[in-house]
Amino acid sequence: MRSHAVTKGSTRAAHRALFHAMGYGPEDLNKPLIGVVNAFNEIIPGHNHLGELAAAVKLGIASAGGTPIEFPAIGICDGIAMGHAGMRYPLASRELIADSLEAMAVAHGFDGLVLIPNCDKIVPGMLMAAARINVPSVVVSGGPMLAGRYQGKDISVSTIFEAAGRFEAGKIDATELGAMEEAACPGCGSCAGLFTANTMNCLAEALGMALPGNGTIPAANSGARKRLAKQAGRLAVELALTDRKPRDILTRQAFENAIAVDMAIGGSSNTVLHLLAIAHEAEVALPLELFDAISGKTPYISKLSPGGTFHLQDLNEAGGISAVLAELAGIGAVKTDCLTVDGILAKRLDGAAINRPEVIRSAAEPYRPTGGIAILKGNLAPDGAVVKESAVADDMLVFSGPARVFDSEEAAIESILARKIKDGEVVVIRYEGPKGGPGMREMLNPTAVITGMGLRVALLTDGRFSGATRGACIGHIAPEAMEGGPLALVEEGDTIIIDIPGRRLEVGASEAELERRRAVWQTPAPKVDKGYLARYAKLVGSASQGAVLK
Repeated sequence: MRSHAVTKGSTRAAHRALFHAMGYGPEDLNKPLIGVVNAFNEIIPGHNHLGELAAAVKLGIASAGGTPIEFPAIGICDGIAMGHAGMRYPLASRELIADSLEAMAVAHGFDGLVLIPNCDKIVPGMLMAAARINVPSVVVSGGPMLAGRYQGKDISVSTIFEAAGRFEAGKIDATELGAMEEAACPGCGSCAGLFTANTMNCLAEALGMALPGNGTIPAANSGARKRLAKQAGRLAVELALTDRKPRDILTRQAFENAIAVDMAIGGSSNTVLHLLAIAHEAEVALPLELFDAISGKTPYISKLSPGGTFHLQDLNEAGGISAVLAELAGIGAVKTDCLTVDGILAKRLDGAAINRPEVIRSAAEPYRPTGGIAILKGNLAPDGAVVKESAVADDMLVFSGPARVFDSEEAAIESILARKIKDGEVVVIRYEGPKGGPGMREMLNPTAVITGMGLRVALLTDGRFSGATRGACIGHIAPEAMEGGPLALVEEGDTIIIDIPGRRLEVGASEAELERRRAVWQTPAPKVDKGYLARYAKLVGSASQGAVLK
């Protein structure tokens, strides 16, 4: 057992004395020491209730003969950080979470870990650490928020971001905006649509690192969540005793299965970043092109908010991720001989079935024959760009228009609200990539305002988009502008050519003209020159490789 390095032998008497000071006796130290990594805080609704789940996890660990030891992880609410300087931190915090978990787990010799995240960067950050240190681990999330209700319809936080655009356009008044605001988020849990947090919690199941129901059982269904948490606690002890490690589970096939599920449910474009980063830590080669290859042969079978009207509670009732996996397995789109935290995937899928065919369609009658995310390339994105194709209107899949160029999100928002952006244009927001942002800010504010105002425009950025974004919004453009990528060379009025079915993203300037512009381009001064973000900007790599630290 790993913990013997801190609990056994005469030279560890002082170590044991420190444990005794906290109430641990010799019998506790003879059991597997299981770290309970609790991301509870009082600033994220998805994390506000995690203390109850941690208590259930610890009961499960103790009942299985382990010693539970809880420690915290940080977390940032992307929604609260959105649209201001705070949005530079969420993606950067993913690395802090991974690094701090590594430090805590290795320094204290834990035999196993139960990871309790819920929201955007916390889930991948914890999975990155688990893959890096390779200590037996299981994920149990806090679960999705229930959808809010307004005038007989389900709504969520994305509805409110878009309502702000409707208000600015004079389509609703302040009273209606306030009423919607009160109704949108009814309680704890990760925001109700298939945004980044919920997508990642679903993909944790598909990867095999979480139990069935992890991504879909609502947070409000506390009894079911607590049972899942106890089961995860018991399982962590078994994993520690059998030494079943994350890298035994996080194989190339596991990632391919996760990508297939991502495509089938139309998950957040941010999952591309996160799956690449987790694979990097697991030392699994995962080229960006693989996402497009899998998308091309995976049917889009579940249309959830923001691309549709259903929410995670509906997906749970419909059979959850197990039903999706079983449907995909039936056409050979996933492999079921993969190892998971609780055995072979095929056994987990026994009895899985689609209970609500309006929520999960059959592979024979999908919404579309191909998946929800597309990877575009061209002279504007030589290393790739990402778009959530499932959330793009049919008449925007192929689009061209003049570029409206902005060197920051704030400048773009100001122009949009001043009604200076017209139908048919392409809004370009650059110097918002991993280095340029720094931190690769999400652009939900401009996209939501554009949607709310009813503008027919496309938006390109080397930053990224919230999972709540919909429309012709293309992000992760690489190389980013701060590194002299072609996005830095675009000028006002250039024709931008978008062909999502053809996987093409181009600027209509000749190569000679782009080279002329490149010769006079200069790297701009960094937006942040001190503190963690300044260090992050110097070390972070390309979005096309997961934006991991070098």
